[in-house]
Amino acid sequence: MKTAHDPRHLRRIKAVKALFANTFHPNQEITSKLGAKVFSDQENIDQIITKCAPEWPLSQINRLDLSVLRLAVYEMLYKKNTPPKVIIDEAIEIGKHYGSQSSGSFINGVLASALKATKRDKDIIDEEKPSEPIPSKS
Repeated sequence: MKTAHDPRHLRRIKAVKALFANTFHPNQEITSKLGAKVFSDQENIDQIITKCAPEWPLSQINRLDLSVLRLAVYEMLYKKNTPPKVIIDEAIEIGKHYGSQSSGSFINGVLASALKATKRDKDIIDEEKPSEPIPSKS
């Protein structure tokens, strides 16, 4: 169970803060390792976000929401061991905590589309399949 002091949760927050700061100071070095990885693939990630939120040009998306989305899409693309539900829940939680009143629902909507764009929607279907019953030793 995740707590506020979970190291993965704290790494995500640090990455979002670094990505957010970078939107104001693009030449500043990103101090978060995870944030730097996201930044290095930002062009590809932004294409996915643009595809998933076509009515919202990147320049019109709240900078914090965009930072959260970039991290979540990066995780969908490259963190295959992390369940998509965890990625989305974390993104929504961070968005609600640091963003605006509508951040959570906006992030949820974009990431629902991003599931298909990153082909992680299949992972959710696999998670929901019941597991095979274990045969009893009789």
